[in-house]
Amino acid sequence: MAIPRIGLFVYPNINPFHFSVPHIIFNTKIQDKPLFELKIFSLDGQAVKTESAMTITPDGGIELISDLDIVIIPGWDDFNHVPDKMLMEGLNQAYKNGSRIVGLCYGTYALAYAGLLDYKKAATHWIAEQDFSERFPQIQLDRDALYVDEQRIVTSAGTGAALDCCLYLVREIYNVHIANKVSRIMVIPPHREGGQAQFIEQPIAKSSQDAQINLLLDFLRQNLARQHTIESLAQHAHMTRRTFTRHFKKATGMTFVDWLNSERIRLSCELLETTNWSIEKIAELAGFNNAVSLRKNFRDKYNTSPQAWRKAFGDTSHIDLDPKSKHG
Repeated sequence: MAIPRIGLFVYPNINPFHFSVPHIIFNTKIQDKPLFELKIFSLDGQAVKTESAMTITPDGGIELISDLDIVIIPGWDDFNHVPDKMLMEGLNQAYKNGSRIVGLCYGTYALAYAGLLDYKKAATHWIAEQDFSERFPQIQLDRDALYVDEQRIVTSAGTGAALDCCLYLVREIYNVHIANKVSRIMVIPPHREGGQAQFIEQPIAKSSQDAQINLLLDFLRQNLARQHTIESLAQHAHMTRRTFTRHFKKATGMTFVDWLNSERIRLSCELLETTNWSIEKIAELAGFNNAVSLRKNFRDKYNTSPQAWRKAFGDTSHIDLDPKSKHG
């Protein structure tokens, strides 16, 4: 089966990071085999200068868009910049032909101006929330999602979330195993829990309560095998239960119970992939009461068993490089 063809659109003053994220992800090779055929295109096929005075030389112009499985708009230079008519027409025609259309970070604006997101859900950087909603009230903006896939149109939140979105596309086109291999090459998590809420606040805590929550998260990650309650942790952080739950949700974008369960599942996956320990021992180390509880949580989370996960990801000697069908 032919490998998927991806088009990466470049425009004057493009942010180099916005360009480099999909360029690196979709240029990754597994066992020396490319996963995608990546083409860079500009409006007229001419080289463009980035906002940092770098120059990107494309493979061609807007005519390449008609032969792509996925079209990516990596960021956008100005909220007020309405895309050229040729680009908007090309995006709409590509979508009608069955292509996936992707807007990373502010790239959502280009898709919105083109009318592709009308009456659909979408994501963009949290800084642009108010502006985007005022400009495009017909679009349902998900203010917390790291990325949204709505009827073959995929949009992502801020720059870092573009990594999550691109890995999601690898996972959708190939499988979890391939996406995990790419994430390990990139040294990034294969999947992040929670939404934008955990990143909206400044990384330096603005209050003593926020600082205590950050310290508490480190404590919990190092003590997942222990049993924890909201009451005991609130006391540990010198907060009331109500204050604790509010600040925890603000810091992580998740409830305490959901966050703790997610971390325990994450540790379980790591141990399944990297050790030959029994399911019972892994359940104990991850903080589940018993193997039955681990299996149930694993089934709820991934619709599979710990044994199946270990079989799939514990041995990487065989990797299926066949992509799914275009509409799969």
